[in-house]
Amino acid sequence: MESALDWHSAYALLDWQVELGADEAIGDTPVDRFAHVEPPSAAKRKAAPEQPVRRKEIDAVEVARQAAQAAGSLDALREALGAYEHCALKRGARNLVFSDGHPAARVLILGEAPDRDEDREGRPFVGRAGRLLDRMLAAIDLDRTGETPDRAVYITNVLPWRPLQNRDPEPEEIAMMLPFVQKHIELVDPAFVILMGNIACRAALGKQGILRLRGTWTEAFGRPTLPMTHPTYLLQQPRAKREAWADLLSLKVRLSS
Repeated sequence: MESALDWHSAYALLDWQVELGADEAIGDTPVDRFAHVEPPSAAKRKAAPEQPVRRKEIDAVEVARQAAQAAGSLDALREALGAYEHCALKRGARNLVFSDGHPAARVLILGEAPDRDEDREGRPFVGRAGRLLDRMLAAIDLDRTGETPDRAVYITNVLPWRPLQNRDPEPEEIAMMLPFVQKHIELVDPAFVILMGNIACRAALGKQGILRLRGTWTEAFGRPTLPMTHPTYLLQQPRAKREAWADLLSLKVRLSS
């Protein structure tokens, strides 16, 4: 049986209803607009609770340890440091400050972190503090530019990137860099390690209080180690140079024995 309305007639009636203000179709059964209906997502959650999404946290120290262990040379270690992306200091630094001096030197000097001058030049211990260190070393016949291991020194820092405003490194930052420092010293294989300042002592010895620690030989990284006051401190406190001279003489005795 054909419908009494053709398509054109039905369309005309619908258009007329829209003009009258109708905005929705009326169903065959009434709808209770005040009844509470749970959204499908809520009903689904009740039926089968969703498991929380767990993001795998990255162990930055373990990543550093694996990267450092894989480095078989100083060049490879430098590349591993340059590729390490978990230390925020890297994003605010101009240069990676890796090292300076003779890689076969008997003495390795471990500093703290680059300052503005070191960050700009990409070398540790430059500027006023670096010039003072060079004079201190020359007083006991050592030189960072020395061509023979017995007259040369090798210099690096706990952190290769400058902390903003020259602030002290955070414990987490030291922990991230420590595997690289350990591998660095292993590759250079010095006879003696000099810890310049509090941050170097904290990283190597787990202690700080350089005025109490300085001048007393101890052991770190499996080698005889001497804490000394940082040249920056000596520039601020010239009277402390006498104690620094005593520490240098102690190192000279060790080198002669």
